Amino acid sequence: SFFLRLPLFSVCWLEEAVEVLTREERREAKARCQKWLDKNIQDRQKLEQILKGESISEDEEKAIFEIVPELLDEKDFPQNNPWHIYDVWNHTKKVLENSKPDKEIKLVLLLHDIGKPHSYQDDESGIRHFRGHSQKSAEISEEILKRLGYSEKEITEICFLIANHDKTIEPEAINASNLEIYKKLLHIQYCDASGYNPEYTQRVYDRLDEISSYLKRYE
Repeated sequence: SFFLRLPLFSVCWLEEAVEVLTREERREAKARCQKWLDKNIQDRQKLEQILKGESISEDEEKAIFEIVPELLDEKDFPQNNPWHIYDVWNHTKKVLENSKPDKEIKLVLLLHDIGKPHSYQDDESGIRHFRGHSQKSAEISEEILKRLGYSEKEITEICFLIANHDKTIEPEAINASNLEIYKKLLHIQYCDASGYNPEYTQRVYDRLDEISSYLKRYE
């Protein structure tokens, strides 16, 4: 129905819209909307519980795809790039296994490549590139996080981390006020590198180690 498709931010608008309905229609509309909101909260709680684990079981994978069906596009989607040995979904599972047990970081890693199936370029030699995928991932993730009822502050930070997960961290951009978010970004980039072709992983780790040394100056 129309009301079940309403995004979370439309709840206030709903209060005005129901004024044109009969009393019974108004009661049913509000009940449906509340049921939809309750389900989204339950989905969020279930997703966060799954992400607390060290790995994702087959049943948990099915549950994730039910909660975030947008992730289904990652499954069996080949990367066809020397830097990668996994398809997009198996890369995502691999990096999650190497993450610290932090809710926000786990959400970032779950969603960081969700835009890849929608922003890829195959060159003449058959190598696949993903220019613009981080921004596309952030855009898709924003809608998912709104649907699941995350706060504006949480969405802003998670989407910032997603949009920058593949960007080189510039030391001059770091200061005392943003140190914590850059610590998270650095950890995310370490995790992301753990899902690369092992032939290239150490090269990335060496670069990240230099950033890590710089961050320690603030401690």
